[in-house]
Parts: sequence; C-alpha cells; structure tokens
Amino acid sequence: MKVVILAGGRGTRISEETQVIPKPMVEIAGKPILWHIMKIFSHYKFNDFVICLGYRGYMIKEYFSHYFMHMSDVTIDLTKNKTTIHNTSSEPWKITLVDTGIDTMTGGRLKRIQPFIGAKTFMMTYGDGLADIDLKALVAFHRKKNLLATLTAVQTSFRFGALNINSDSKVKRFSEKPKSEASWITGGFFVLEPEVFNYISDSDLAVWEKESLEKLASDGQLAAYRHNGFWQCMDTLRDKVELENLLRCGQAPWKKYK
Repeated sequence: MKVVILAGGRGTRISEETQVIPKPMVEIAGKPILWHIMKIFSHYKFNDFVICLGYRGYMIKEYFSHYFMHMSDVTIDLTKNKTTIHNTSSEPWKITLVDTGIDTMTGGRLKRIQPFIGAKTFMMTYGDGLADIDLKALVAFHRKKNLLATLTAVQTSFRFGALNINSDSKVKRFSEKPKSEASWITGGFFVLEPEVFNYISDSDLAVWEKESLEKLASDGQLAAYRHNGFWQCMDTLRDKVELENLLRCGQAPWKKYK
C-alpha cells in the first residue's frame, strides 16, 4: 500500500526554521520530522512512499538522494575512483518525489500524484504530524467500514476544523471552526480508495480539507477512526521544542521504531 505525504507547504507559522528549509525538513532531535513520520509507517511495514513536494522541494530530493550513503559505512578509494559499501542501516524504502507546485493547495497536490497511485487503496498524511497510531488497526477499520475514505480523528484544544461523528463512525458534518476545546479534529493519517480523486477538482487551488472532505461526508463516504492516544502537529516553534523534549527524555509515544 502506497503512503502519500503532503510535504509542499511553506510552514509560515514556524518561519524561524522555514525561511531556509521546507517545513518537513525541520529537525526533531537531529532528524527531519518527515523522517520520523516515515519511520512510523515503516514500523508497520508500509515502505512505499509518494512525497508531494513544493516549497524548497529540491532540499528533500537532495536529502534522500544521499540518504543511503549517509546511513552506510564506506571506503572511498580516490586513486581508483571506487566506493565500497561495507554495511548500511538505511531503511527498505521506495520513495517517489513529485514536484506538485510551490503554491498548490492540498487537494491540488493530491490530484497531481494520481498517476502514481493506480487503482489501489492508499494512505495519506501531512508532513508535520506525529502520533502513536496503530496503522494496521486503522486499515482494518477502513476495510470494515467499506467507505471511500477514512480519516483519523483526534482531540486537542488547538483551533482546527471540527468533525461531527455519528454512532456508526461516519462523519456527518465537517466544520472549519470548532465550538469547544474538546472537539474532534482531523489528525491526518487517512486511508483512501482511488475513487476519492473524483472528489478533487482539477484546480491547483483545490483544498482537500474543504470541498473534498465536505463532499465525502455529505455523500456518507467518510469514516472517522477515533485515536485516543498521542497526536501532535509541529505548527510552531513551541511545538518543535515540545517534541524534541519528549524525544530527549525518552517519553516520545510515537517512537516505536529504532
């Protein structure tokens, strides 16, 4: 199953870091948050990634183009122009890096990678959120509901779009602004059928969280997997510091990987 990661935004709320690097490359304890997200998926054996690039996307390309060498022990013989790989600790990842435009919105980015998905179920998330979610359970939930889309619903006191979920775990209404601090919000970590591309217009200005999710909910095709564990997005410098502190104290719930 392919995993799509939206990694093209500018990250203006954490501009202290993103003036020179894209937001997914902002480091948490020495590794880009994008790497941490991919490790979460890899822990559950999801290793085929499609990364939607935009703002300073070339830096993400450069990072992964040299990744194997950075994670390996090598001998470089300059006289013979020969490089010998002794061992490597790199992951078994297949990574497709797609330039989806600098100013393209989330729906537009998804639409652009449609040719790389094919006719199979796929997963999608954002390049700035970490969670201790059981991805196998998420996929099983999606299969059971037999709808076109499943999102992961999380609770937070932050001001994000709120979800109204019925007893059958279907999203009945998608509200851009929550009414209370205990609202369920979209935490990313979607499981999607290829038919969801029909819910995205051909415009680069298409917003996945707006017209696409709202239409899926209206058609009764959007399920919500309630995640009651840890979830946090890296939206500000304060968020970055909090995530780093959790890692350094050995209390990072999402870190099930080595």
